[in-house]
Amino acid sequence: MKDEIIKLLKKENKLSTKTIDEMQKIDVNEFANMVKEIGKQKTEHIRSEEILEDLNTEYIGKNLYVFKEVSSTNTIAKFLSTNNVPDGSVIISEKQTSARGRSGKVWESPLGGVWLSIVLNPHVDYSKLPLITIATGVAVAKTLEKIGIENPEIKWPNDIMINGKKVCGILTEAVTKFNTIDNVIVGVGIDANLDIDEFPEELKIGTTTIEKELGRKSPENLLIKIFLEEFEEICELFNHSEYEIILKEWRKRSYSVGKIVEVREPFNKYYDGYVVGITKEGALVVEKIDGTLEKVISGECIIKN
Repeated sequence: MKDEIIKLLKKENKLSTKTIDEMQKIDVNEFANMVKEIGKQKTEHIRSEEILEDLNTEYIGKNLYVFKEVSSTNTIAKFLSTNNVPDGSVIISEKQTSARGRSGKVWESPLGGVWLSIVLNPHVDYSKLPLITIATGVAVAKTLEKIGIENPEIKWPNDIMINGKKVCGILTEAVTKFNTIDNVIVGVGIDANLDIDEFPEELKIGTTTIEKELGRKSPENLLIKIFLEEFEEICELFNHSEYEIILKEWRKRSYSVGKIVEVREPFNKYYDGYVVGITKEGALVVEKIDGTLEKVISGECIIKN
């Protein structure tokens, strides 16, 4: 992570005159302050002033850092989360060069999308992390509904679908110390105003964009503002342990329930099954071919029908 931070600072000419020895002597707080300073500079496409104007939240997004280009907003968020940024801080980038997804997948995120990460201090144990991803999916789906997308669906565990095609991915990561969770980083990537023809061939078939579905552009700054408001609303439910309300909203929009899937769990545990539902902990319930029920806590579900 430190190498990526140094790369960002060099690109922004914050370390261009310093030798390697001088860089090694820089205090981590000074690194953090330089990163924060870059995040407060004016950017061309994502404008913090437009997002913050009339933003109806108490804490989500009130502390905002916007970058022209970073390797990954989750990387920047994880670094800043250990250097005194308040709960609800949001890191946004116009571009990402090495965005990360589940199972270590990496890709580029060009102009025209919404690429952001949120720093949370939820004071929960590991068992609640899947519910944070579930809650985030609901917030994204509600955002899409507000801008005119009909029937967005949530594919367990972390994809938002429109008409059977992926439009958004979510990556939730815990920042830990001594086996306790200090912070949770929620990364969200929405394919907003991208040209589907410029996608890699392997992604074109199963991917869509908001612009393609609506037939018009949806301004990224407005999209971010709506999402932050929806996210805080769902966070308040989470913070007050109203998990069943969150799960009810998720179930209404489920893309996975009722489908036959190939489950790919860690350590090469693969099997086919029928998705029955979701537990109160956010695990997917799958009926296997032999009739037994399996709780899927982590992994991937590939739709087969």
